[in-house]
Amino acid sequence: MRRARIAIAAVFCVHGAVTGNFATRVPWIQEHAGVSAGQLGLALAFPAIGSSLLMPLSGAITHRFGARNALRGLLALWTLALTLPALAPNVYTLCAVLFVYGASAGMADVAMNALGVETENRLGRSIMSSLHGMWSVGALIGSASGTLAAHLGADARLHLTLAAAVLTLLGFAACQGVLDLRSAPDETPPPRFTLPPRSALVIGMVAFCAVFAEGASMDWSAVYLRDVLDASAGTAAACTTAFTLTMAVARLAGDKGVDRFGAVRTVRAGGVLATLGGVLVVFAPGQAVAMAGFGLMGLGVAVVVPLAFAAAGRSGPNPSQAIAGVATITYTSGLVAPSAIGGIADLTSLVTSFGLVTVLALGLVAGARVLRAGVRPQEAPDTASTPSVRQS
Repeated sequence: MRRARIAIAAVFCVHGAVTGNFATRVPWIQEHAGVSAGQLGLALAFPAIGSSLLMPLSGAITHRFGARNALRGLLALWTLALTLPALAPNVYTLCAVLFVYGASAGMADVAMNALGVETENRLGRSIMSSLHGMWSVGALIGSASGTLAAHLGADARLHLTLAAAVLTLLGFAACQGVLDLRSAPDETPPPRFTLPPRSALVIGMVAFCAVFAEGASMDWSAVYLRDVLDASAGTAAACTTAFTLTMAVARLAGDKGVDRFGAVRTVRAGGVLATLGGVLVVFAPGQAVAMAGFGLMGLGVAVVVPLAFAAAGRSGPNPSQAIAGVATITYTSGLVAPSAIGGIADLTSLVTSFGLVTVLALGLVAGARVLRAGVRPQEAPDTASTPSVRQS
C-alpha cells in the first residue's frame, strides 16, 4: 500500500505537469495560430467542453481493461495530447485539438481520482488532499519548465514534444505501482454515457462554490490589485503566485486536518476562512489586506475539491460515475467563473464580483454536511475494498 500511495501521488504530479507546461506556451500558440484574443478565449473553452462530454467514458474503460491498464492508457493519451496545441495553424484546428486535449485530461482525471479514493480507503487515512497538492506541485514544475523554454526562445513544438515524451515515460513508470483493480466477472458494465447520480450532483454543488472562488481568484486577483488598489504589475503578479503557492501548501498539509477533524468540520472551517478572505478583499483599504484576503481564500478552498472527489467515490456503487459527475461540475465552474466575474465587473465593478465570490464561499459552510456521505470506511486496509472490485 505504501508503494501504491507513492505511485498514485506521482500520477497526480505528472497530470499537473502537463497543464503547467501548456499554460506557459499559450502566448506562443496564439501567435503561431494567428488568433485574436477573442478567438483564443473561445478556443480555451474547448478543453472544458471536451472534458465534460467524455469524462463519463472513463468508468466503462476502467471496467473493461482494469484500473491500472486504463489509467496507464488514459494518462499516456493526456501526456501525448500536450503536443497537439502547438501544431494548430488556425483557430478551427486549435479548437479541435483543444477539445481532444481536454477530453483526454478529463478521462485521466476521473481514473486517477477513483484510484486515489480506493487507495485512501485501503490505507484507512486521508490522502486525497495531498494527492491534489501533488497535482499543484506538478503544475508548478511544469510552469517552471515552460517558463525556462519561453525565456530561451524555444519553439513550443519542440518544447512540448520533448515534455510530452518525458512525461509519458514518467507516467508509465508511475502507473506500474498503482492498485490493479478489476471488475468482478459477473459485474454489469457501466453505461458509456449517463447522468451522474443525485448524490454526485449535491456534492458537486459544494465543489462548484470552491472552484468558482478558486478560478476567480486565480484569474482576477492580479487585475483586482491593479485596477482597484493601484498595485504595480510586479505586486499584482506576486499576489497570483502567492495564491497558487498557498493552495499547494494547504493541500499537501490538509490530510492531517481531515484525519483529526473530519471532512465536514474541515470544509466548514475552510468556508469560514474563505468567507473572511472575501470580506477582506471586498473591503480592503490597501494592497496588503487584499493580498491577505486572497491568501485566506486559497487556504479555505484548497481541500474542498479533493474531499468532494473522495465523498463522491464513496457515495454509491459506481465510484467512477460519481466522480465523473463531480468532475463535470467542477470543470464547468472553472469555465464559468472567469467569464462571470468579468461580466459582472463590466455591469457593476470588480468589488461587486468578489462580493458574489464571498457569498459562494459562505455556501461552503452551509453545504459542508453533504460530504458526510463520503465518510471513510473504518475496516482494515485489506478488507476495505468494495465487493464489486478485486485486486489482481
